[in-house]
Amino acid sequence: MNFDISELGVQEKYRLLNGGVTPRPIAWISTRSKDGIDNLAPYSFFTVASCNPPVLLYTQVTQRSGIDKDTLQNLKETSECVVNIVNSHLLEKMNATSAGIAIDESEFDLAQVKKTSSCNVGAFSVAESPIRYECTLREIISVGDLPAGGTIVLLDVKSVYVRDDLYTDEGINQALIDSVGKMGGDGYSPTSHYVTLNRP
Repeated sequence: MNFDISELGVQEKYRLLNGGVTPRPIAWISTRSKDGIDNLAPYSFFTVASCNPPVLLYTQVTQRSGIDKDTLQNLKETSECVVNIVNSHLLEKMNATSAGIAIDESEFDLAQVKKTSSCNVGAFSVAESPIRYECTLREIISVGDLPAGGTIVLLDVKSVYVRDDLYTDEGINQALIDSVGKMGGDGYSPTSHYVTLNRP
């Protein structure tokens, strides 16, 4: 079955992209508003954009209202955030923070997520996240401002926290992170089955 994109509606295009590009890593991004409200929200359109300089990339999908999500609004105002990596232990709390709540409420409180001070940015970190990237805003690129359009956000990594038991001389122990990937719809994919293959 082949789909001609020009003949599809917005939701059909979204389902084909969201359901096929899987599993996707989850950026659980914490920010602080200019009024001191701590925000925490998950984004699954997320990856590494560059290693030298170290830059992360996430995409905000434009809401039907056209209004920026709190994360992007806070980044525009403060230029700081923390990208927290999600493991199986944090999965349900992460999901709870995707709820739409008032701008003057905190998802940390809503989902009872323990927070801790960051080293280089004002935004709090998720205390139980196994890996955390403290970042500053590098660039915002608008791809499309229509509903389900995208805004690419580039983040400069300023420091990285790795839980002590996860780090060895060879780097981060991939088998122990227990990170969770996002599937289409309401699905998630834990990394309980880990395979290594030597590159040819």
